[in-house]
Amino acid sequence: MTTFTPTTSDETLSTVAWAVEQQSPLEILGHGSKRGIGRPLQTEHTLDMSKLTHVTLYEPAELVLSAKAGTPLAEIEKLLAENGQQLAFEPMDYGPLLGGEPGKGTIGGVLAANLSGPRRLKAGAARDHILGINVVSGRGEAFKSGGRVVKNVTGYDMSKLMANSWGTLAVFTDVTFKVLPAAETEVTLAIRGLLDDAAVAAMAVAVGSSAEVSSAAHLPERIAARVADGALGSDAATLLRVEGFGPSVAYRITALKKLLGGAGPLQEIAGEVSQVIWRDVRDVRPFADFSEKPVWRVSMTPSQGHHMVLALRMQAAVSAFYDWQGGLVWLRMEEGDPQDALLRGLLRKHGGGHATLVRAAPAHCAALPVFEPQTPALAALSQRLKQEFDPKNILNPGRMA
Repeated sequence: MTTFTPTTSDETLSTVAWAVEQQSPLEILGHGSKRGIGRPLQTEHTLDMSKLTHVTLYEPAELVLSAKAGTPLAEIEKLLAENGQQLAFEPMDYGPLLGGEPGKGTIGGVLAANLSGPRRLKAGAARDHILGINVVSGRGEAFKSGGRVVKNVTGYDMSKLMANSWGTLAVFTDVTFKVLPAAETEVTLAIRGLLDDAAVAAMAVAVGSSAEVSSAAHLPERIAARVADGALGSDAATLLRVEGFGPSVAYRITALKKLLGGAGPLQEIAGEVSQVIWRDVRDVRPFADFSEKPVWRVSMTPSQGHHMVLALRMQAAVSAFYDWQGGLVWLRMEEGDPQDALLRGLLRKHGGGHATLVRAAPAHCAALPVFEPQTPALAALSQRLKQEFDPKNILNPGRMA
């Protein structure tokens, strides 16, 4: 098995072109922080992009940053923080959940997996902030889309098309993202002791108010103790994050307290503790236990998530918590069986959605559809895209389907 480690875009192009000519599939890899997600690959060679690094352009006044695809996300976030800016969609770090080290993700992997965090309610995901890409397709051809200015339209949809493709359509060599100012102040209002149904109702009221809540999550009893080194205690915590200028945040937190005062005991959390709580929610720390207990990432209608979980608990041992106002449900199957058919059947019964098997034993990942099965029409469209960009099935073959 050969591992190719290009240090330039041209070397990446020549490696993929060689693989196409030899009809020899490649596993596309950064630092491997998300390597366990998807169906197992059977490839002779690996294209390791971790040496294709460096920020190539950063203009804080223009809110634009360009970097080579293998640049560590941690390096980019540090640079932005030094300038009072951020990737507003706060991409999650899958490393700890999959038994790896934190901080190993790359900026190319962020777009390939279309990552986001709790602020997705307000800011969207990676695809909503991408401005331009340079890639090498599975045909061994280099092309670019978009540019370095926010108003650039040409090829913009092509950049979005590559989001969530998991390296199956093309290899990123350069990416350009829109960046935004970081909030001056962050305060979290926690409602304590709510059951799932009451928590979802409270989050809906908060998000629908004028308080401009940027994130809303619910950690049931005992799950709450697994974030921020136990700072929350074990009682259920329904979390509402408010960000912005200090006086504005204070005013909006006061308004939320008046609005939700009857829901349950309120707790105000500020500063670093608030930041750590949301980082741990983002990175699914409650389930980062170094086990192979199956973990599902389920996105669905916020008002239906807790109903689906209740029905699931009637038939399986499962732990759960909620992000995105209840629209993102993280599930850990406690008995080792992913319960694929049961979960997806309940998902259809409760309005539909998408379930991704993020963590499981290799045998389960090989036997089950890891990503949500597509409808026939959507599967046909996906196949046409694969034929257009990677007709010989060179890039990450079989990872998604």
